[in-house]
Amino acid sequence: MTHGLTYAVNCSILLTDLPVLERPAAARAAGFDAVEFWWPFAESVPADTEVDSFVRAIDDAGVRLTGLNLAAGDMPAGDRGLVSWTGREKELQDNVDVVADIAKRLGCNTFNALYGNRLDGVSPEQQDETALANLTRAASVLGAIGGRIVIEPVSGVAAYPLTTAADAIAVIERLGRTSGVHNVLLLADLYHLAVNGDDVPAAISAYAGRTGHVQIADAPGRGEPGTGDLPLDTWLAALEAAGYSGPVGLEYKATGDDPFAWLPRDRRAAGR
Repeated sequence: MTHGLTYAVNCSILLTDLPVLERPAAARAAGFDAVEFWWPFAESVPADTEVDSFVRAIDDAGVRLTGLNLAAGDMPAGDRGLVSWTGREKELQDNVDVVADIAKRLGCNTFNALYGNRLDGVSPEQQDETALANLTRAASVLGAIGGRIVIEPVSGVAAYPLTTAADAIAVIERLGRTSGVHNVLLLADLYHLAVNGDDVPAAISAYAGRTGHVQIADAPGRGEPGTGDLPLDTWLAALEAAGYSGPVGLEYKATGDDPFAWLPRDRRAAGR
């Protein structure tokens, strides 16, 4: 990796040999100063004591929280978001309020809103209307604290309708047209885009200026950079050249004893 971008450890997929609340400190001990999480609680609206413990774990570790997912349902069971899940609007609304509280306490400003799978018995058009309303409200609540939402194409789940960068951009553009929402951006997960067959260089060229967050893993296998054959360094350099300056989320599955051996220690912290 020769570009100048900085990194955030995704503590929901990495360091999983440790309890969740010990992972931020482990990331710091490995030389990183930024972390991100999928929704780290079992419930969409956790107890205040659970939220306090999470915030304290980030603070005590001395790292920045640079990304947080909205509640996404039962991920191990295959759920991939509540945004378009007709019938769970109130649950997502309440979750966004919790997210806003965490964000204010930790200074986080980027929030991944997984779109949600297509549902049996509900038309795609109805789900898309649900998503429009949910994203409009979430963008307003989180925008009021300086936040922005990112929309992610995902691989590996046939019922998830956003598979390419253009799919996510279409949702973003509809929000702009119909709701005047402009703080919703693309999450360019280079692994998901690649394994879905998207033209990653073309997507970077077209959408770098509308990209709010980037995540990486190698393919095949979703391991750390160097375990597959994706030209991640080339793609990241292209993103940087096109103006992307945010963190790069390390969202891969460790294949060796040291999940960060590929990255020299002096490249791991933003303050390097």
